[in-house]
Amino acid sequence: MGYRNEKLEEFEQYITGKKVAIIGLGVSNIPLLDYFYSLHCMVSVFDKREEEKLDKQAIEKIQNAEFELYTGPDSMKHLIGFDVIFRSPSCRPDTPEIVKELERGAILTSEIEMLMQTCPSTIIGITGSDGKTTTTNLIYHILKEKGYHCYLGGNIGIPLFTKVKEMKPEDMVVLELSSFQLMDMQVSPHISVITNISPNHLDIHKSYEEYIDAKKNIFKYQNENDILVINYDNTITREFKAETKGKTIYFSRKQKLEDGVICDGGIVKSCEEKVRRHILNTKDILLRGVHNHENICSAIAATASLVEPEIQADAIKKFKGVEHRLEFIKELNGVKWYNDSIGSSPTRTIAGLNAFSERIVLIAGGYDKHLDYTPIAKPIVANVSKLILMGATAPKIEEVVIQELEMQGKELPIYHCNTLQETVQKAYEIAKEDEIVLFSPASASFDMFKNFEERGEMFKELVQKIEE
Repeated sequence: MGYRNEKLEEFEQYITGKKVAIIGLGVSNIPLLDYFYSLHCMVSVFDKREEEKLDKQAIEKIQNAEFELYTGPDSMKHLIGFDVIFRSPSCRPDTPEIVKELERGAILTSEIEMLMQTCPSTIIGITGSDGKTTTTNLIYHILKEKGYHCYLGGNIGIPLFTKVKEMKPEDMVVLELSSFQLMDMQVSPHISVITNISPNHLDIHKSYEEYIDAKKNIFKYQNENDILVINYDNTITREFKAETKGKTIYFSRKQKLEDGVICDGGIVKSCEEKVRRHILNTKDILLRGVHNHENICSAIAATASLVEPEIQADAIKKFKGVEHRLEFIKELNGVKWYNDSIGSSPTRTIAGLNAFSERIVLIAGGYDKHLDYTPIAKPIVANVSKLILMGATAPKIEEVVIQELEMQGKELPIYHCNTLQETVQKAYEIAKEDEIVLFSPASASFDMFKNFEERGEMFKELVQKIEE
């Protein structure tokens, strides 16, 4: 007899015929439409965007299923009398209309939370301000190399809740989890990884403290058999050990820990009871940048109980990286062009700047998430030969860079452009042989693009069109 998922059966028995609200017609919620239709649920969909801006196929599904659809800024006023509310990551759980429904007795959840509550497999969850996508993909790659049947999802990949029926206890589920997904989460993965924490998304979170608390939910509901992997070099994450219930594994590229995973002298080592085991040399990896040494250490720590070191090393050596993350595009007239559109915060761009020994022509600027740009000034002055700025954050970046230049008595050419196309053309004109052109905005993309992927694709397209 095959495996029977009793948790999923229990959930489906409960929700059959119930009145269900879906908040946000995003990627994670669209697959729920067919699922709830099959369970004869009475579904209403809410989205603050106007109908013409929504996915056309999703609207067809809604119409064919005879579900209710409420759109526009005032759509949430119709959120009355629901049994279960599924929110998208972009919808805050403390939205007044949702709070009123919860007071009436509604249950608030999400696609990713229901996945975690009903999934029979081992779940590895990864969060952090920087590096979580690369780390997530590294962990997935290592597990696949070992031969596990794996699912990749969360903030990347496909929504996995509708795949739960296929999952078995011996399978592995690897999830990238954002602070928005974690905000009201009441279940934690079996193995949790926090790459680092620095100020981010402060345009949506009410405070830095709220952002940190959201990240903590990735381990808050773990038990004594679970594992938390945290960055020893990050002051905030290092202190989380005192709040954990299970085993804590540190990783570091700056400290020679007695227990944990470290990168010491270019060698990644696993340390336990003062015994250090060499796993691989960073010269043998394809990923650029010391920040990726941290990602590798965290991935090794997360999979240590599941995969042998030799297989971990083989998998990491083959790993080519993730799109839009220090992604090499092409070389033109002795100038190498890199797409780092994922650089949506100062810390991400600093990591990108530190990944190269060559002088850099940096293209930066974009949507303002109300972040502090002071930390980026010194790395720019130290590594950048020409600076090209665009978008709402251009004045903020320029201000801190000029202050740093004045303090050091240095000069740096700074150019302003209105569009991404203009920045590419300017970079082509001013970059010299053996320099790097790095597109790492240190800002979000929402002023000009739907997301950082669209921004990165546009950059690559523009660069590919340049002819020598």
